[in-house]
Amino acid sequence: MCVKEVKVQNQVGLHARPATFFIQKANEFKSSIWVEKEERRVNAKSLLGVLSLGIVGGTDIRIIADGSDEEEAVSSLVELVKSGFAE
Repeated sequence: MCVKEVKVQNQVGLHARPATFFIQKANEFKSSIWVEKEERRVNAKSLLGVLSLGIVGGTDIRIIADGSDEEEAVSSLVELVKSGFAE
């Protein structure tokens, strides 16, 4: 299992468009991937799950992956969040 914490950089957080980019990236990997905010954990491959966390800019989230490509998955998603989703 691989876990990394990252601060959401873009102003509006993970609203519909960035959340869609995040989910598309998560779906490129075989591993099970979750996003955690405070004590809530959701499937990172589920748009409704990610949106339900209400992640706004400046929020710290944890990205957790478990599987054959877990390290690559977490690193790739952390980089996407750090990039601010090109907004």
